Amino acid sequence: MKYLTLSVLAALTLAGCATPETRLRTGLHNAGLSEAMSACMAERMVDRLSLVQLRRLSALGSLKDKRIADLSLDQFLRKVRALKDPEILAVSTSSAALCALR
Repeated sequence: MKYLTLSVLAALTLAGCATPETRLRTGLHNAGLSEAMSACMAERMVDRLSLVQLRRLSALGSLKDKRIADLSLDQFLRKVRALKDPEILAVSTSSAALCALR
């Protein structure tokens, strides 16, 4: 029982250490973007947006229809536009364009 409690405590501690980039990457992937696109975009965006903006973006995952395998870039940018933050839109658009060319 003692080991189980220590394991749970360790897991909770590590979960709290997630970096903004990890959270954003996960949020983008949960929103429907491919794993590769999510990783590329998160890497670029984390240095260009504030923590508040990054949290707003990572919350997009809650909008995903679980039956959709991949979200098109156009659909993703439509969701970003709905946040009504021009800086988030500009950074997201430029990151999407550069990452799509890789």
